[in-house]
Amino acid sequence: MKPLIQALVGTWFICSTNFPMWLKGDKTSPTFTYSITDKKGETNVLLDTVRYQKKGESKTLIGFDYQVQPDSLAFVWRGKGVLSLVRSHWNVVLQDPAGQWAVIWFSRTLFTPEGVDIISRTPQLPEKTLNHIKSLMADNPLLAKHLANVRDLPVR
Repeated sequence: MKPLIQALVGTWFICSTNFPMWLKGDKTSPTFTYSITDKKGETNVLLDTVRYQKKGESKTLIGFDYQVQPDSLAFVWRGKGVLSLVRSHWNVVLQDPAGQWAVIWFSRTLFTPEGVDIISRTPQLPEKTLNHIKSLMADNPLLAKHLANVRDLPVR
């Protein structure tokens, strides 16, 4: 199996979440695109590009994900530019052995609540797969407390 940082490289679609920014409905079709970067000579850093649609326009948020230690499941996101003061801790809690989906948990910040995202390499997961992921989440104390508020995002 690839090291996690390499397995994350590429585009991920947010299929289900309890993150208010995606559930309000004014920001749609969110994706994360991760690429390995050599930021100031640091290793284990991902360039993190979040894209979404708002009122028909494409919007982008850019930051960096610093892996807490090599082979760790934990990262610290730090925004780029005006967002450089914002930090968020997140972990890959569950991942598909085939690399097609993952569940990430993110910590509370000054601006956002703690929550979870179910992400996939495709815009939509089959219902059977999504139900399997949710049953795995129910068995994990960190994820189970969020399960009641997780909503599937519409595919656009």
